[in-house]
Amino acid sequence: MSQNNNKEYLMDFAIRHLWHKISRMYNQKANEYGITTSIGFILLNIDKEGTPSTQLGPKMGMEPTSLSRTLKAMEKKGLIRRQSDLNDKRKVLIFLTQAGIDKRRIAKHVVIDFNERLVANIPKGKLKTFFEVAERLDATINVELINKT
Repeated sequence: MSQNNNKEYLMDFAIRHLWHKISRMYNQKANEYGITTSIGFILLNIDKEGTPSTQLGPKMGMEPTSLSRTLKAMEKKGLIRRQSDLNDKRKVLIFLTQAGIDKRRIAKHVVIDFNERLVANIPKGKLKTFFEVAERLDATINVELINKT
């Protein structure tokens, strides 16, 4: 089999494989605290001043239907509250409740702890190269997305 067709050499296979493992790990951690990975990431992306739900989907790569379902679940759990924007009544802002702030603190700790362990296990030069490659991947994907529209 040529290098181009061997799954070990396909970048998207490696990225998908690693993300699946990271996602499983985060889900295991999140389940210990009664939330999901999606809920944890949403908690981390809500500002103190409130965040419009329309900004959360694109920021997290979630489809509107999935985001809406997750926000409803978070509201039922008492993690968030919705409030109309004082200046623009058409806009709905999402705020964390005290329970949401507490879960956010836990989610932040889990993410920072994991990233610190990664950084401790990867030499600085290789880490720099990783981020350079990630930037090039992002730029290449952006070009692909633009060319498909």
